[in-house]
Amino acid sequence: MRRISSVGSVAAVLLLAAGCGSSDNGAARNANSVQPAGAGKALGGAYDTGYGAGGYGAGAAGSGSGSDVGSGSDSGKAGSAGQLSVRDIASVGSVVTDSAGMALYRFDKDTPQPPKSNCEGDCATTWPAVPAEDASAATGIDAALIGSVARADGSKQLTLGGWPVYRYAKDTKAGEAKGEGVGGTWHALAPDGKKAIDKKQKADGNTGTGTEMGAGMGGMDMKSGAELSVADNEKLGKILVDGQWRTLYRFDKDSAWPMKFGCLGACLDTWKPAPAVDKAKAEGISGKLVGSVKRPDGSEQLTIDCWPVYTFTGDTAPGQANGHNKQGLWFAVTAEGKKVPPTA
Repeated sequence: MRRISSVGSVAAVLLLAAGCGSSDNGAARNANSVQPAGAGKALGGAYDTGYGAGGYGAGAAGSGSGSDVGSGSDSGKAGSAGQLSVRDIASVGSVVTDSAGMALYRFDKDTPQPPKSNCEGDCATTWPAVPAEDASAATGIDAALIGSVARADGSKQLTLGGWPVYRYAKDTKAGEAKGEGVGGTWHALAPDGKKAIDKKQKADGNTGTGTEMGAGMGGMDMKSGAELSVADNEKLGKILVDGQWRTLYRFDKDSAWPMKFGCLGACLDTWKPAPAVDKAKAEGISGKLVGSVKRPDGSEQLTIDCWPVYTFTGDTAPGQANGHNKQGLWFAVTAEGKKVPPTA
C-alpha cells in the first residue's frame, strides 16, 4: 500500500513540477520543457536489443552498436581529411566528405565565431575530431573556408566556415551519413559550412509539387512556416507531421510517466528525435499537448502529450508512414496526441 502511494506521489510531483501537457504559457519556445526522470536512461536496454533498428535501416544497427564505437572512432582519429570533396547522399543532400568518401559533420553546440569545439570526452569517442593538417579543398569548396581551431588537448581540429569538423564513429563506409540528425544537434556539412539537410529541404520546398507529397498523403493544408501540423493519411487518418511533412512517431519503449528514453545508441541511427517547435507555429493540435524534453545529450526533443516523438529514416519522401507499427513498438500520432492503432 505504501509503495502505491509513493508511486502516485512521484507522478503527482512530476505533473506539478513539469506541467507536461497541461501548460499553455508563452515561454521562450512556447513549449513545456521537461527534464526526464532517471537521467534519461533507457528502459530495459531497449536500444541494445534491436527495438529501434530492425526492418528498414537494420544494417546500420548491426554495424553501429555500442561495441563498435571504439573501433570506428579509432580509424576516424587516425587520419587527416586529405582533399575534401562534395558527395551527393540521397537522404541528406550535397555533403562534404574526406578523401576516403566519409561524411563530415558539425555540432550545433559548437560555435563558428570564434571557432570552438564543445565535444570532449565520451562525445569525442563517438564523434572524433578531424585533424586540420593536410586538409585541402577540391572543386565545389572554397579553400578560404578551411581553417583550424585548437582543442582542449592542444591538437588542431579542422574547421569549415568556422565550424569544427568531425567524423561519426558509426559511419563504416563511404557514402553513409548515419550521423545526420543524431540528437537533433549533429548534421552533415554542406560545402559552405552550413547544414546539408537544410539546403536540401529548401531546394525541395522550392520545387516541390503536390505529387511529391507521397501516395499515402492527401488533403493537407499546411501554412508556410508551420513546424507541426496535421495531415490526412489515406490509411492512418489524421496524423501529425513536422515542417517537412515527415510523419512523427512515438515509441512504446519510451515512458511518459516518469519520462524516460527507450531509444538511445544505435536506435538513433534509424529514429531521429524531432526537434522542439514553437507552439505558435503548430497547426491543428492543441498547444497544451505540445512540449519538449531534454535528452541525455542536452538537445531539446519535441513531445506530444508528454511522449517524445521521432522521424523515421525509412520514410524517404514526404507523406510516407513506413515506420507505423514497426516491431509493434513504433506508431504514428493522432491530432489528439494518441498513438494510431496498429490495425489502422
